[in-house]
Amino acid sequence: MTPDDASGSAVNRWSDLDRPPLNALALRRGLLRPGGLWSSVEVVARTGSTNSDLVAAAAAGKAAEGAVLVAEEQSAGRGRLDRAWTAPPRSGLFFSVLLTPGPDVPVELWGWLPLLAGVATATALSRAAGVDTALKWPNDLLVTVGGAERKAGGILAERSGDSVVVGIGLNVSLRAEELPVPTAGSLALAGAVTVDRDPLLRAVLRSLEEWYTEWRRAGGDPRASRLQEAYAAGCATLGRTVRAELPGGKDLVGEAVAVDGDGRLVLATGDGVQRPVGAGDIVHLRPALSEE
Repeated sequence: MTPDDASGSAVNRWSDLDRPPLNALALRRGLLRPGGLWSSVEVVARTGSTNSDLVAAAAAGKAAEGAVLVAEEQSAGRGRLDRAWTAPPRSGLFFSVLLTPGPDVPVELWGWLPLLAGVATATALSRAAGVDTALKWPNDLLVTVGGAERKAGGILAERSGDSVVVGIGLNVSLRAEELPVPTAGSLALAGAVTVDRDPLLRAVLRSLEEWYTEWRRAGGDPRASRLQEAYAAGCATLGRTVRAELPGGKDLVGEAVAVDGDGRLVLATGDGVQRPVGAGDIVHLRPALSEE
C-alpha cells in the first residue's frame, strides 16, 4: 500500500533517478533552429490537458505554429471520444503541437494529420527505442508485449481556427502493475533499448517535422508525400477482419483492405461491398492473414 500525498493521489514509488524530469533547456537547444518548424518548447510539471491548453493559447493568439507543450503529468488527459488518459508522473510523453498547414493544403486533407503523427511517431520509436510500433486505425500506437498487441499510445487532433493541435500520449516506463487496463502496454514492457524520455521526445518531434514538412510541400497530397504508402505499410488494421463501431450505435464488420486518399478505412463486407469508414472505433477480430 502506497501512502497518499496532500493532493490525494498515490505517491509515486519511483525515485527521481528512476524517472528524471525532462530537460527543457536541452530540448530547446536540440529542437529550436532557424528555419525549422518548432518555434517554442514549454515543459510544465502538471496540467489538465496539453491539447486543451494549446487550443486555448492558439485561440487567444498566444501560440504560433510549431509551439510544443509538454506535461510531466496530465490530470485530465483525453483520447478520442473524450476518453481519459492517465499515467504516473514522468512515466511517459504527453505533449501537443500546434500546426498551421496554410492555404497550400486543402482543409479536406487536414484529416491526415493524426495519421501523419502516427507514422512519424512509429518511425522515430523504431530508430530511437528499438521498438516496432504498429498503427491501429485511426489513432492508436501498438507495441508487442509477451506476444500480444498492446496499446502504448494514442493521438488526438483538434481544430483551432486556422490551425490543428495534435496531441500525442505515449507510455514509456510503465510497469505491468501500473498499467491502467490489461490491454495497455509501454515501451519498457516491449523491450525498449532506452526509456530516457529526452532523446525519445527529440526523435519523435524531429520525425514529425520531417513528415509534416514533406506533406505540406506536396500540398497535403498523401500519395505524393508518401504518407499514404507509409501509413498502409505500418497499419496493423489492414488485412484483418474488424468491427467498426460507428457513430449512432451501428456496427459494420468486414475485412480492412485499404486506407483511401481521404484517410478513411475501407472495409470489404460480406455482401461484396467496399465501405469507407471515416469515424468510429475499430475492434480487431482476428489477426492479419500474413500473421496466421
